[in-house]
Amino acid sequence: MSDATIDLPEPSPLLAEQRAALAEGRLTFQRCSECENAWLPPRDRCPRCLSDAWAWEQASGGARVISWVVYRRAYHPAFAERVPYNVVVVELDEGPRLISNVLGVDGAEGLAIDARLTLVAEREGEIPVSRFRLTDGADATGES
Repeated sequence: MSDATIDLPEPSPLLAEQRAALAEGRLTFQRCSECENAWLPPRDRCPRCLSDAWAWEQASGGARVISWVVYRRAYHPAFAERVPYNVVVVELDEGPRLISNVLGVDGAEGLAIDARLTLVAEREGEIPVSRFRLTDGADATGES
């Protein structure tokens, strides 16, 4: 990566807890005890019903592609050496969605709506991040 850095704010206590789990290779998310909604990123209330009754759950690591875009121009110097790179909306098997990247593909090669993915926990400097790989042997419908 280039010398350019991105200034990030201090994480909230909930985000810090989620990052600690991800540093151990576990992607966690929250589920509402009232309406069963599951969500990312972490927050102190359910975004659907505003209940403060929720619990952490661990994702299985399976997911699917919802949508993606390929950046062919770096809009920040910190990303200049990554061009082209994909940014993907991923839906975990448990329901929540997040924005991530799919590793091991050139731009969008191999990406398709509903393509099956597997979690890869990585680090971006000191920050653990969730990225994904296409699941081996699965076509875009998730069938082998």
